[in-house]
Amino acid sequence: MGHPFPIREIARQAGLSEATVDRVLNGRGGVRESTAQEVHRAIADLDRQRTQVRLVGRTFMVDIVVQAPERFSTAVRAALEAELPSLHPAVLRSRFHFRETGPAAEQVRTLDRIARRGSQGVILKAPDVPEVTAAVGRLTAAGIPVVTLVTDLPASGRLGCVGSDNRAAGATAAYLMGQWLGDRPGNVLTSLSSGFFRNEEEREMGFRSLMRARYPERTLVETAEGQGLDATQYDLVRAALTRDPEIRAVYSIGGGNDATLRAFADLGRECAVFIAHDLDHENIRLLREHRLSAVLHHDLRQDLREACHLVMRAHGALPPAAPPPPSAIQVVTPYNMPAQPGERGER
Repeated sequence: MGHPFPIREIARQAGLSEATVDRVLNGRGGVRESTAQEVHRAIADLDRQRTQVRLVGRTFMVDIVVQAPERFSTAVRAALEAELPSLHPAVLRSRFHFRETGPAAEQVRTLDRIARRGSQGVILKAPDVPEVTAAVGRLTAAGIPVVTLVTDLPASGRLGCVGSDNRAAGATAAYLMGQWLGDRPGNVLTSLSSGFFRNEEEREMGFRSLMRARYPERTLVETAEGQGLDATQYDLVRAALTRDPEIRAVYSIGGGNDATLRAFADLGRECAVFIAHDLDHENIRLLREHRLSAVLHHDLRQDLREACHLVMRAHGALPPAAPPPPSAIQVVTPYNMPAQPGERGER
């Protein structure tokens, strides 16, 4: 595999020894396939971040640990790498640890491995469970600042949290839902990927509270634990629609929206209003096809910029400052979508 990077840079990016990287690159054997894949991913990361690799300045190696469907992890990676040039004269390099689902023990192993090998900071999206909270405590004890992204772990000793006000986002969804359904009858399906993500719980609480106060006649039907993955989401939604013939609208808190719409279509049911979160590639397509009513979005680039600033302040590279405010909630429809990369008007 051709590349222009020194072995020491690849080893640092992968978090492996130079000897291991050398064995992989020269095909000497004695290395697990998963380790070889880590080396190749590190080279791909370096290639995308090549402008950072060549800079001279104070360098921060930050680990991005995210449990989420691929569509969201891809958006996180793109947003962070787009922000890297704005952090100059500091040089920020990133290592990515993405997983869609799985037991908390797997994420704990990732966090403990980072604690052992060292890092200047961790940006983390994880379920709020005791074992993850404990792992974050071990990172902070090792002098590694942790910033939570989108969903918080308030009991963990993390340095800070970046993202939107999730209760306000849920209340906004309820307001739009009530306005757009109007006097039409029908129940509303609320869909969470998991009850262990605090941001989803807070969105659901904001939504349910306002719906109860302003639209008490609406019945809310909850599905959960689809992990935002199409296969599981489809089965959950289809089962809910079969049980309740009055469901006419969806508030999707945790994703899997294409699968949700397929379940409606396969049962010959109409979804009159569909409100979702995040401008990932799937939701952009569904908006353009007018299959979503609106997407509640917040600027991931701003969130990741603030997360990097928090890490840099923890190391004394920036002056102290007040915690960042929540990022603004944007209501995006098919008619006000921001330009995507490569489109006219991109900055």
